[in-house]
Amino acid sequence: MAKRVVPDLVFAGIARAPGEIVCASGMRMVAEFGIEDSMPPLTDLIVTGGPGWTDVVNDPATIGFVRNTTARLSAICTGAMILEAAGRLEHKRSTTKREVFPGETSPFDLLSSRTKTEVAAIVDDGGVITSGGVTLGIDAMLYCLARSHGRDVAEEVARVMEYSRALQANRSALGYA
Repeated sequence: MAKRVVPDLVFAGIARAPGEIVCASGMRMVAEFGIEDSMPPLTDLIVTGGPGWTDVVNDPATIGFVRNTTARLSAICTGAMILEAAGRLEHKRSTTKREVFPGETSPFDLLSSRTKTEVAAIVDDGGVITSGGVTLGIDAMLYCLARSHGRDVAEEVARVMEYSRALQANRSALGYA
């Protein structure tokens, strides 16, 4: 929807290697670029999470890519764990997924043992944005859109997505701008 409001937006999937990616849940996605490919300059890098974060934090090439990017950084859900592994949360406040199934360790608790964390929907510290669980990634992307293109644009995208009520409720309940 954002591209319909801001036609010059460009999105591309980036992974360890280009091509099909099978997520931990079995969902398949396609990455247009591999981390070693020549690609257009990045203005923003959105690091997504999910159960596969535990493998990604142990991949030196991917962690190096995240560590060395000059793009603005945002992390959705456990993408914050990847930012932390790349050293990009050093001296910064952050948040990540808190809720888990019984018997699992909360990623938020793990991250709290390594860096400064806040129980929050979105944390923006020095332009590095982290968000809570996956659905709060919608709010985080609207926050990024407002940062880059203005709040009116983000609110129009939320309206067209029929997300305005949820966005307002989350802002009120979870305390972010």
